[in-house]
Amino acid sequence: MTKGPVSHSNDAELPFATSDANDERSFFAEQTTKPGSLSKPPNVSAPLGKEEHYHGHRERLRDRFRQNGDTALADYELLELLLFRLIPRRDTKPIAKALLERFGSLAAVFGAPLPLLQEVKGIGEAVALDLKLVSTVAHRTLKSELRGKQVLSSWSSVIQYCHAAMAHETREQFRILFLDKRNALIADEVQGRGTVDHTPVYPREVVRRALELSATALILVHNHPSGDPTPSRADIDMTKMIVDTAKPLGITVHDHIIIGKDGHASLKGLRLI
Repeated sequence: MTKGPVSHSNDAELPFATSDANDERSFFAEQTTKPGSLSKPPNVSAPLGKEEHYHGHRERLRDRFRQNGDTALADYELLELLLFRLIPRRDTKPIAKALLERFGSLAAVFGAPLPLLQEVKGIGEAVALDLKLVSTVAHRTLKSELRGKQVLSSWSSVIQYCHAAMAHETREQFRILFLDKRNALIADEVQGRGTVDHTPVYPREVVRRALELSATALILVHNHPSGDPTPSRADIDMTKMIVDTAKPLGITVHDHIIIGKDGHASLKGLRLI
């Protein structure tokens, strides 16, 4: 039995009672509690005149970027500049370097899945989501370059967009660019996701969707997570099946592009279709 009523009316005001408690961007001063002494208030300001060592470094990086643009900065320094905003009260240089060491390049950092980003010390869910947001904005920017344009005359933009969207996926992804009679982009859709080396593709479903969108041409795209864009026999056979199914209905398959981490392969360029 309890000796008297227990009130919970102030629970929301207890220190750290917040959904952001595990957000690495939040800052809580260390608390030291000794027997018989009061704990230190959680938001005690630093002594006047004391400044963290990385504050001056941040301003110097910003000045270099302001005066000379990105050419004055290494990849890890550009990543630092972004992390300044996401993690305001920590030295972000070690985190930026750890990200690049783990994934190998800026593109790979932004293309990495959320769970893998969070394996890097200093990166929690909130910052990982922010990094993916930056990646999504970049993808949408590249995609916007294709809207309303004749895709075949903007081939380098097509490759850039597909590489940014798919090169660092850890599973195979089959994407279709649906084009109208002017070869302008109608829709860009992911039709299937598979394993590390296989994605099931059904030619009838591809053609059915093209008819629904009134598309008259297609560009097929998929990625090889291994990094090697060389087409397999299965890739070639599947492409020919789609071509043969689409052609009688007046739908042209312009190309099938395979995206790898460091390049791409075109089945049309290789004269395989």
